[in-house]
Amino acid sequence: MDRRSAVADWERRFRAPYFSLPVWSRHAPDRVVVVSNESDSFQAYAWDLQAGTRGKVTDEPVGIQIEEGIDPSPTGDGTGIVWFRDTTGDESGIWVVAPWGGGEAEPLLPGVPAAWPSALALGRSVVAASISTDDGYQLWAAADGEPPKLLHQHSELVDISWQLWGGFNVGGLSGDETLLAIQHGENGNYYWLELRIVDPRTGEVVGELSDGGGNCLTGQAWSPVSGDQRFAFRASRSGWERPGIWNLASGERRDFDIDLPGDFEVFDWWPDASALLVCRLFEGRNELYRLDPDTGALTRVSHPEGVIVGAQVRPDGEVWMRHEHSTGEPRIVDTSGREVIVPEGERAPAGRRFESIHFENPSGDTVHGFFVTPEGEPPFPLVLDVHGGPEWLWADQFHPKVQALVDAGFAVALVNYRGSIGYGRDWKDSLIGNVGFLELEDEMACLQKLLGEGVADPSRLVLFGKSWGGYITLLGIGMQPDPWIAAVADVPVGDYIEAYKDSAPSLQAMDRALLGGAAPDMPEFITPRSPITYVDKVKTPVFVLVGENDTRCPPRQVHLYVDALLAVGGEVEVYSYETGHSSFVVGEEIRQMGAVLDFLRRRVPLG
Repeated sequence: MDRRSAVADWERRFRAPYFSLPVWSRHAPDRVVVVSNESDSFQAYAWDLQAGTRGKVTDEPVGIQIEEGIDPSPTGDGTGIVWFRDTTGDESGIWVVAPWGGGEAEPLLPGVPAAWPSALALGRSVVAASISTDDGYQLWAAADGEPPKLLHQHSELVDISWQLWGGFNVGGLSGDETLLAIQHGENGNYYWLELRIVDPRTGEVVGELSDGGGNCLTGQAWSPVSGDQRFAFRASRSGWERPGIWNLASGERRDFDIDLPGDFEVFDWWPDASALLVCRLFEGRNELYRLDPDTGALTRVSHPEGVIVGAQVRPDGEVWMRHEHSTGEPRIVDTSGREVIVPEGERAPAGRRFESIHFENPSGDTVHGFFVTPEGEPPFPLVLDVHGGPEWLWADQFHPKVQALVDAGFAVALVNYRGSIGYGRDWKDSLIGNVGFLELEDEMACLQKLLGEGVADPSRLVLFGKSWGGYITLLGIGMQPDPWIAAVADVPVGDYIEAYKDSAPSLQAMDRALLGGAAPDMPEFITPRSPITYVDKVKTPVFVLVGENDTRCPPRQVHLYVDALLAVGGEVEVYSYETGHSSFVVGEEIRQMGAVLDFLRRRVPLG
């Protein structure tokens, strides 16, 4: 028997190999680092374009964390490979560096304490890192062969500038490595950031830029030309995220007024600094453009329909991008659609296409999301799948989990509730001071639309979410217990106050910005928004996944919720695993999905 015929399509999608966005230094563009799951866990690979070779560099037991701002990367001169070493999956650790040709990894910044990483900037003569510890945020730099030194620390967010979708960090160090860009929330708000430029050797402040409370500035990319002090940023003060350029030499600032809906991100400059590579995000899909910094004119960059999860410009002016679509797994392509690097192994079976949906919430707002159906005729059993973040979104991407649910016979609804990105400043900031309730309102409005259209079977409704989505799932089955036949809460928040106490510093900072203070200090506000308050109202069986080293949604508070639910006679099953918020081991991802599918098949009549 062909092995492929014995493996379900959903499992083959999890096992299908793919790459992260290739990362290279502008000073050594032929030495590229990618992260791949080819070896059954996510590990870093060195790809030498001149030699035509590619080989695995890391063998981290818990895999390599894929997180924008800390992706594995070549050193600035291309002689080494840098990655963040996390031995337990709790997302804390240190940066290490190994020679490009192989050898033992050593600490990149000796003397810098183990901590949670924020971002890393790699130059040829300067390395800078931003980290968070239990005492707050720190900015470190090592220059010209000298030991690292602490440049700055603060109780609120201090972060080296970086690109939202990954790649080599061109937002940290200027082309000549004399300037370092940071974004900070020292004004007391994690969401309304300001920009600061410092000397990476002394910490001396060179420039400050702020748009005031309620607006956010984030750093994006320095001009690649040495001595050119133009710095690309994005600003929210127009109501949408828009690109701009700040010239540190002259002090001049220019904002680009783009007459298109959606938020824009700056990915890179062309090598001669003649244009910016920018990306538009609107209703869960992307468009790439070339932006002329002198005229502000936009020219479309060719790419397939779908989502661009990062892109950067090669020395010859060609754009490499990580493209994906709901029907097909991520691929690294150029503007012609040519796949520039092909993983080893069987590719994923095609998925079902995501279709956009629009509906009104109780406030009269139009909400956007996606909907995907299995084969057959409605009404379908429905999974209302709540995204995490909350400052994130559902996009038209390849989601093996969603496709696994569709294969099992479920329709799946994916709502970009208030708080999601890509819909403007006001939509993203809706949750500040009002978490929990608005997300649930938008999810339930989607459910009512699908029930009213006869698409969803009212007797077979499932609420499902991970991380913040897991929080909304547990809140939903407590506050609105009647519709659900089953629920799945993956690494959720169950007891908000206890979760805050155990969370990593960056998560506590995010919570303070969302809530208006620390959760334990505001019980009257947070208690009605904490799922554990409603355990006696829960009617549905619930499946809970918990990472025992999770510092985003810590395990103790999850177990407190489970114990409280059991104490009032609730039905709950727990899947516990040893690492953190996510697993970067393919086999563990498959075990988790298999356990979820088994639970749903036992609880939901699928016919």
